[in-house]
Amino acid sequence: MSIPITSVVIGPEEEAAVLSVLRSGRLAQGPMVAELERSFAELCGVPHAVAVSNGTVALVAALEALGLQPGDEVITTPFSFAATLNAILESGATVRFADIRDDFTIDPDSVQALVNARTKAILPVHLYGLPADMTALTAIADAAGLAIVEDAAQAHGARVGDRAVGSFGVGCFSMYATKNLQCGEGGLITTSDDAIADRLRLLRNQGMRVRYQYEAPGHNWRLTDLQAAIAVPQVGRLAETTARRAANAARLSAGLADLPGLTTPSVPAGRSHVWHQYTVRIGADAPLSRDDLGKRLDEREIGYGLYYPRLMHHYDCYVGHPQIGTDETPRALRTAEEALSLPVHQHLADDDVDQVIEAVRGAFNA
Repeated sequence: MSIPITSVVIGPEEEAAVLSVLRSGRLAQGPMVAELERSFAELCGVPHAVAVSNGTVALVAALEALGLQPGDEVITTPFSFAATLNAILESGATVRFADIRDDFTIDPDSVQALVNARTKAILPVHLYGLPADMTALTAIADAAGLAIVEDAAQAHGARVGDRAVGSFGVGCFSMYATKNLQCGEGGLITTSDDAIADRLRLLRNQGMRVRYQYEAPGHNWRLTDLQAAIAVPQVGRLAETTARRAANAARLSAGLADLPGLTTPSVPAGRSHVWHQYTVRIGADAPLSRDDLGKRLDEREIGYGLYYPRLMHHYDCYVGHPQIGTDETPRALRTAEEALSLPVHQHLADDDVDQVIEAVRGAFNA
């Protein structure tokens, strides 16, 4: 693919950091993990960041730390990666699905309609790098006494007003290889709650604070210093990375603004987008379908992504699952049929972005 949907580049800072860990002889969780936790907590404006082995584990650990029980309900979006759903199922809770807004994030009005005596948590997804409406969701949670678990896997450094995502509840971040902040595999959990942070550190280390003194049934959810060494230099560059992605997104939006039936992504007032993905919608009034556009991009060797072509719970393995509600979400269903993501990553040259624009315009005008 001449212009890929994502590009993983490891630079000299990361190489030097990894080499220093290799030479130290301390490869498991150690001082490099501690530095990653410190710098990321500072970035998010919270006292605690707890590193774990991957982003899915971050969600699972957050829900376990909250003590969810069978019969409890968690409200989330159906338009996300399956890890969001799988983590709730693993907790034993029941999943309820709220619809989404046109900006791809969960609709607070739909969330409010689902809140009942069994509801214990709201789990918004900051999709494609855009935060959900945390002002409205926090008001709902506060009024009903609910926990908030933020699925911020795609939204490192995004903000709502003057607050970073991950500071509104228990924040769960992924450091998978294609994320804006990555180390191949890894996760981070942020919180301002001392007790939750303490519980998370116990859970990730087999229930131990001191070796062989078990205080709770736990897990091996630790991150290695080798992985942390890849991520630490990127924390310092995250603002620069985000600015480059934002510039590419602005260039794409300007170049695609007048195409019939194509809706470019917008950023609601008071929220900042970190552009993990640049996702357009190809509506029924467009001269070609979403899948037709994908074929044209394939012909031009331009990468694209269908994130996500079906709602999570519509796959056969989830249909009829006793922990999954059957809530109607028509906007999410329509979005799954219309959404397509174009390259926006920081490694694109201006000419690459121009080629993407030219290819999309050519497909619409063919």
